[in-house]
Amino acid sequence: MENLFIGKSGSKRWLVFLITNILCFLWFCLNYASLIGSKTEIIKVHSREEKIITKSKVDLCWGRYIYIHNLPSQFNEDVLRNCQLLTRKTDKFDMCLFTNNSGFGPQVENFNHGVLSNTRSWFFTNQFMLEVIFHNRMKNYKCLTHDSSLASAIFVPFYAGLDLRRHLWGHKTSVRDASGFELVKWLTEKPEWKKTWGMDHFLVSGRISRDFRRKSDKNSEWGSKFRSLPESRNMSMLSIESSLNNINNNDFAIPYPTSFHPSTEIEVSQWQDRMRRQNRPYLFSFAGARRSRNKGSLRDIIINQCLESSNNSCKFMDCSSSGSSNCDNPLNVMQVFQKSVFCLQPPGDSYTRRSIFDSILAGCIPVFFHPGSAYSQYLWHLPKNHTKYSVFISGKSLRDRKSRFIINETLVGVSKEEQEAMREQVIRLIPRIVYADNTIRLETGFEDAFDLAVKGVLDKIETSRRVIKEKEKSMDSIR
Repeated sequence: MENLFIGKSGSKRWLVFLITNILCFLWFCLNYASLIGSKTEIIKVHSREEKIITKSKVDLCWGRYIYIHNLPSQFNEDVLRNCQLLTRKTDKFDMCLFTNNSGFGPQVENFNHGVLSNTRSWFFTNQFMLEVIFHNRMKNYKCLTHDSSLASAIFVPFYAGLDLRRHLWGHKTSVRDASGFELVKWLTEKPEWKKTWGMDHFLVSGRISRDFRRKSDKNSEWGSKFRSLPESRNMSMLSIESSLNNINNNDFAIPYPTSFHPSTEIEVSQWQDRMRRQNRPYLFSFAGARRSRNKGSLRDIIINQCLESSNNSCKFMDCSSSGSSNCDNPLNVMQVFQKSVFCLQPPGDSYTRRSIFDSILAGCIPVFFHPGSAYSQYLWHLPKNHTKYSVFISGKSLRDRKSRFIINETLVGVSKEEQEAMREQVIRLIPRIVYADNTIRLETGFEDAFDLAVKGVLDKIETSRRVIKEKEKSMDSIR
């Protein structure tokens, strides 16, 4: 009976042991499944994070997004719509002509002269149309965003130069300043402004910066005081000439528009090769006019030295109203510059002039007489080492009567090897100083004047943003 009892009891214990093990196994499986599920979920979370990180890595526009303010039409479209107000009585042409083709102006039709390339990329472009050209190009910028919170910069398409041109002559200062006041009032009411108080905003002007820095409210004083407004000082302005006394460091010079607006990189390369092969019979040339109101000026000295140069080594292109040359025609200008080794570029009505970029386009080595004509201006587009692409002759030395032929003597002293090296540098600059056709996206790797300007202003704004953050951190640590 005892063995029987023990057998039954042992069987029960084995049954309990077996059931317990089964339950433990099931509990372990359930927990393991739960654990596996958690790991799977963790893996999925990491996978999502990786996708987000990967997306930001491959987003080529990250840090380059630009938001365009949709300004009321009075600040841009209406200016072009009423383009007849842009024309002065002394103008040779109706300014409305130059608003065509997105600001490029009328197309040059005749290519049988052998001077311009046989393409449809040459236009009668007016230098004051830069803001229109830039705006239309910006509309096709590949990193535009409709979400201003993603933007690294805010573009303000205000045609400041053209608006001012309508009121420069015969109008009170209050009239000249009106649009600027209305613009900053409109901007400061927008949420985009309050993020950085306009530090990330920028605009473009086809006039020199000095035209917007009037110092008093006297009607006899030139220009407007748009850039003197506190709100405007926070913004960056890209213009054909920056202020040399730029206290806030927010004025930046970008190239004057030339008449060449290529649509492909191949077109640019072909033009460069053509300029390399060009025969240049003139040692130097000058395209411009005397300043009748300023006798004995630097212009007069340069023109006289050109006319008196030995062996007809200089070609003078008289651009005065009484002159025989039509300097508004790109065919005439390119014809002279292509035949010249050096092109003289003295200050005009201001330090800079469009002719600088016409000469570079023609592969002609520019000769400067004031550092403010290029060296302290186009920092994003021209080399820092200016001796690689240009010659400098001090304006002061020109006024020394003992050096009557200093221009000729200086340029004759440049060896053929030095000429060739400088010319090659000038020709390599051509893609950097032209504004390409805004209706066509150029090949990857090709950067024109617009691309370099956008890159420059984005870098400037990012630098300012970092400085502000560092100051805020410093203030927090002090507190």
